[in-house]
Amino acid sequence: MTAWKPFIQKSFNGVIWRMDIDEVTATLALEIRNEADRTTSFAAIDLPGAQINFENYTTHERWLTGMETIHNGVLLLHYFQSESTPVHKGITAINAKYGSEMWSNFSLAYDHLSDAGPVLFNTQMLPKKLYVHDIETGKVLRPYDCITDNDFLKQVDVPQYLPIQQLPVPLQHLEPAGGLIHYIEHNGYRIVSLHTRNGGVLQQWLFVLNNNRICYEELLMTGIQKLQPEAFVLHKNWLICLKNRTELLVLEL
Repeated sequence: MTAWKPFIQKSFNGVIWRMDIDEVTATLALEIRNEADRTTSFAAIDLPGAQINFENYTTHERWLTGMETIHNGVLLLHYFQSESTPVHKGITAINAKYGSEMWSNFSLAYDHLSDAGPVLFNTQMLPKKLYVHDIETGKVLRPYDCITDNDFLKQVDVPQYLPIQQLPVPLQHLEPAGGLIHYIEHNGYRIVSLHTRNGGVLQQWLFVLNNNRICYEELLMTGIQKLQPEAFVLHKNWLICLKNRTELLVLEL
């Protein structure tokens, strides 16, 4: 019997295509794509406060856009050179609390995030030269140095793959499909995701166990044709997962 309810539960009008977390402000950013009306929108959620900072944010380019990263309260978005290429071009910075534009530059492109700020390059200049930029203003700080400018690493834990023989005792009545489960331990909890079959089609489940007791279970997807990737990630004490690819669930462990 499920004893918990999600700390955050929120449905969106489209597929949650990508997620990223701001280590500084504990803000979760989402990229939502609605193929029916060809719209890409963005949302930001304050994890500690369980508050929606903003949602349904769109740029002037309503489809050929996406999320690069979120850091220090700033969400960086990109555009695509064309619908037929994955090449990114242009940067727009959004205030992750208020959903307002801070700056934009359509000559720049994102490379990666360093400890000092985002590393960008001018797409009109060859050979490519990398520079560290101020994320709040977009201004150049200095040329990027691969020796002194360390990559900024985010504390996101993903589950490991375990054979079904290591399935926790309370779940051994199940018959997982595919021979593997997704598993992680945190704060005395064991989190398990697995696939089962129902009428010949696959289902994906999430279970949270404590002291050999199931304290939370959720059917995340049903009627799927192939095994899905890991169903959840863990950031600090927040267990983050998607239901039917359109609904965000966050549990606090």
